[in-house]
Amino acid sequence: MTQRFPRDRFDDATDGPRVGAHRGARRRGRGWIAFAWAALATGVLVLVGVLVLALLNGSTSFPGVASPSSTPSASASASAAPSGEPSASSSSSASQAPSAAKPADQGSTSVVVLNGTTTTGLAARGSTALTSAGWRVTSTGDAGTTGATGSVVYYRQADQQAVAQGIANALGITAVQQSAAFPNADVSVVLGADYRG
Repeated sequence: MTQRFPRDRFDDATDGPRVGAHRGARRRGRGWIAFAWAALATGVLVLVGVLVLALLNGSTSFPGVASPSSTPSASASASAAPSGEPSASSSSSASQAPSAAKPADQGSTSVVVLNGTTTTGLAARGSTALTSAGWRVTSTGDAGTTGATGSVVYYRQADQQAVAQGIANALGITAVQQSAAFPNADVSVVLGADYRG
């Protein structure tokens, strides 16, 4: 914004030494410099805020930095989104699974039961079945999809396979698969249209 001052006797001085205070000529572009600094500071603050929120939510991983929960097979299966139907790799991994764990072997494993269909109360029924079998369910809810035809038990780390197999046995599910698609729980059960619990 340009501010105009009323003309005074100092503006008329052209020859000789100036007398008293005088205003120098305004430099052009000073407003753009301030705007550029403000835009840069805003961009940096937004970027820092997004990174902090992503780190707090655990949704950011840095390539090349190994985390204790990541395994090569977990990252390979994380690229494929889980579907309601078991794949050939999930059934083969279930047949190679070690003996299924008992509810007492679960330790501090977090178990989440998700409804992958439009059937109301399916996750609650699955949670009740697991609780009555002695498993501790930490939460229930709806899966990101409602078109799951087959039920699958997903586990994050290889050492949780026996626990996942025990949960699958308690629910009558045959498909067990390792996946990093569910970062908020150690074992996630996605109930499909085939679940009759």
